[in-house]
Amino acid sequence: MITLPGSLATTQQYVRRWADDLRAGALELDRDPDAIHRYLDLPAVRFLAGHEVPPDWDRAGPEAGSGPAHGLATLERVLVSEELARGDAGMMLASPGASMCGVLLSVLGSQEQRDWVYGILAERPRWTCFALTEPERGSAIGEMTSTLTPTGDGSYVLDGEKRYVGNAARADVGAVFARVAGTERLGVLAVLVDTSDPGFRAEPLPTVGLRGVQLTRITLDSVHVPAERVLGAHLPATRRGMWSIVAVFNQLRPSVAAIALGIARAAHEYVAEHRGRLRGAERDLYEALGQRIDAARQLTYRAALAVDARPSAGHLASAAKARACELAEEVTLAAPGFFGPGARVDHPLLDKLARDARGVEFMEGTRTIQKLNLFQGLHTGKVGRN
Repeated sequence: MITLPGSLATTQQYVRRWADDLRAGALELDRDPDAIHRYLDLPAVRFLAGHEVPPDWDRAGPEAGSGPAHGLATLERVLVSEELARGDAGMMLASPGASMCGVLLSVLGSQEQRDWVYGILAERPRWTCFALTEPERGSAIGEMTSTLTPTGDGSYVLDGEKRYVGNAARADVGAVFARVAGTERLGVLAVLVDTSDPGFRAEPLPTVGLRGVQLTRITLDSVHVPAERVLGAHLPATRRGMWSIVAVFNQLRPSVAAIALGIARAAHEYVAEHRGRLRGAERDLYEALGQRIDAARQLTYRAALAVDARPSAGHLASAAKARACELAEEVTLAAPGFFGPGARVDHPLLDKLARDARGVEFMEGTRTIQKLNLFQGLHTGKVGRN
């Protein structure tokens, strides 16, 4: 059993209090993703608006989302993600803030680039996006077709298409991965893009689950990228493309596992709140599901601690993500069974949780990909080594 340090336990307690506020708007956001703008004053949303912002940044001003901001280590992101996803994963993922873009900045960004992005976020609640996935190719970096064409003065022209990018339609800043024209695998770069620039177009896609995050199709048509917005220019070429993607995903994957756990907890606790006393086989099933949630949480904590100790240690995070997503599906599908036929109609939140649980499966690699990554860790001795 992993015992949380006092400071993290305190953070968890605060965030836990805010989760119910997210639950109150869950179904409205599911119907209308733009409803997030009506919830910017919620403590959880204001907290997330400063999520990943460095400790030396203070968000000035009376607007929603102002106040002290700070960065979060992997384990703390896990605690926050589970508690807020228990409130509502859609609301959490739809909230403004640095999110994945912030983690990428911590890996590849120069001080000037961080100042630019966090300066924008400090003005008022603003969104960012992380554009890696492409249609028909997913996140296979070796098959990426989006291109950066050098102009000769250190800047680039960006062309291509990205798909399934969260919050892109409402983002002010985006991090985009593309291949430098005429280069191979190591020629992939990440760049920062101002979404108001000519040639950047984002169109929301219809989805079944996690509707609040508003997955988006991005079209990039001759978008100008100044030299100062090329991430990792101060680093060796080998530490920009695939290396940076792996580093970012290793840090974020435990958080995705935590989101799945939060969804599973929400369904599990809904049964306890709305069904009343359980007996016999139903009670046994309910308790068994609770024990499995607790076990998956310990695995997720261990995965987060492993990444915090060594950023390259992402194999256990793959195990946690695969297990938590599987469990979220099982729990959210089992929960309506406690209420009988028509439960997903009579209890729309249970229906939403089941749809959201399936959506988490496709975040940062499906279960099959995670299991392959875990196998590689076992095969090379990187998992299970004392």
